Amino acid sequence: MIQKIKIIKTLIIIFSFTLSFSANAQTVEEIIKGRKAMFSENYQNAKKISILLKSKRIEEAKPLMKKISDNYIKLLDYFPENTKEGFKTGALPSIWENKDEFNTLMKKASDDMIKLAKAIETAEDLRAAQKELMWSNCSACHSKFRAPH
Repeated sequence: MIQKIKIIKTLIIIFSFTLSFSANAQTVEEIIKGRKAMFSENYQNAKKISILLKSKRIEEAKPLMKKISDNYIKLLDYFPENTKEGFKTGALPSIWENKDEFNTLMKKASDDMIKLAKAIETAEDLRAAQKELMWSNCSACHSKFRAPH
């Protein structure tokens, strides 16, 4: 009887470990795919913003700026240690090697989108404002933290 209990306990531990490992692998995939989707959404929205501002449709661009800003804050949680590789991530190891710098850049990008939403009200050169407060953050991040694509 004691032998059967030991076998059952061992099987439960192995089963629990297997479930934990499977769930963790799935979670890593979801995290990597989730961050890729948010960055893609940000890029698509940034392109829409450029089109809207070129057409002087400022009010329509503002909600997209807010969405991008929110995504940058959410992205802070999408780079845990166990998501460095796999699932065609374009993230470079420099993200984890310079985590504070990366997080600061994400926060700055978020803040700059809010600044852009305010700046477009009075900016004489909308393209210059976009370059300074939107596109420069994309370039800064990609040059150090993303693999060429």
